[in-house]
Amino acid sequence: MDDGQVLFNIIIGVAGLFGGWILNNISRSIERLDQDVREMPKIYVTKADYKDDIQHIKNTLDRIFDLIGELNSCKADK
Repeated sequence: MDDGQVLFNIIIGVAGLFGGWILNNISRSIERLDQDVREMPKIYVTKADYKDDIQHIKNTLDRIFDLIGELNSCKADK
């Protein structure tokens, strides 16, 4: 057997092993990313919840400003 052919086969084998290892790592990374994306609704606030919270804050601030306005008008009447 030719020494060049043996060397070529070894190089192709190592390249195939390395390529398979890389593809396996990419596949595992994609699976982890997919799992993380599926967990997002459990971790992060949804847009509807965010809008409800902002509306609640605005309503609370409106009540505070109304009370401040009433206090200022009472002080002005004295």
